[in-house]
Amino acid sequence: MYFVCRCFFTNNIFIQRYNLHVTYHDNQQFERDYLQIQREVDRRKRLQEDSLKRKEIISTKYKPRHPAIYHLKEEYLSTEFLDLVSFCKSNKTASYDEFVSKINICADRVYAFPFFTDEFCRLFVEEIEHFEESDSPKGRPNTMNKYGVLLNEIGFDENFLSPLRENYLTPITSLLYPDGGGASLDTHKAFVVTYKLGEDTDLNYHYDNAEITLNVSMGKDFTGGELYFGDMFEPHKASCQSVKYTEYSHRPTIALLHRGQHRHGALPITSGERYNLIMWMRSSVIRNSRCPMCYNEPDLIPSVGFGDGFTKQEDIVNVCTV
Repeated sequence: MYFVCRCFFTNNIFIQRYNLHVTYHDNQQFERDYLQIQREVDRRKRLQEDSLKRKEIISTKYKPRHPAIYHLKEEYLSTEFLDLVSFCKSNKTASYDEFVSKINICADRVYAFPFFTDEFCRLFVEEIEHFEESDSPKGRPNTMNKYGVLLNEIGFDENFLSPLRENYLTPITSLLYPDGGGASLDTHKAFVVTYKLGEDTDLNYHYDNAEITLNVSMGKDFTGGELYFGDMFEPHKASCQSVKYTEYSHRPTIALLHRGQHRHGALPITSGERYNLIMWMRSSVIRNSRCPMCYNEPDLIPSVGFGDGFTKQEDIVNVCTV
């Protein structure tokens, strides 16, 4: 006699309308899951309005501990990183091979190099802790990270993150990712994620809403928490259990660059606290033709700030025919 596993009746049930596999145990469980999805949709619809309200309150109420670090200075950046930027800017014909010989390759097109100074990382973590301890309203990065800070809401965008992307990162990404929007990164979403025992300790396997992702380990002391990289996201590719993962031990002051669609995760930390600065860098040139999340032509809805990095090509009127 042969058998089937009981999970055949509950797991991996495909709903074609949503192109999604679900698990079903009973109606109560299914209704709870549906309500959770409905709440998340409602949250996303309010996201920009709520963010603007928080930002306004923070700008008038919050007193930074280290106000100087909200303006980018080269003294915050490691000499190794500044040398890499200088190499890219001064060698217009520099080859990919020349550049990657100066940095570490952690996985397929995943690169690591020193980024911030130890002193800046210390000040930055102190600032984030100070904000978390304040009574200011807090917006969390996304549904995967319950703990962390949206950096645009506390004032890091205009004078720190935008010039960092435009003047220091783009020369490097232009060389490393010429086929993925590396030369045309015009917006970003940046946030801090935090991990410690009793709160978030790990991060599930996923891909980012970005063309290129910057991930900088800011501190503190921790054990475990290795990053792992697998395959590239492909919407119509069947799930494969034989994916090979590459692990990387991410230490403070070190930056990683990788493609947004490169799926990755983080193993649990086993002690201490971990702070990471994440910057999802976006190219409207790339995403205007295909949304990286649904892989369709974008159906654009007006937003505030950078939105999700899409722009709308205005209709051009031929005055000669009018």
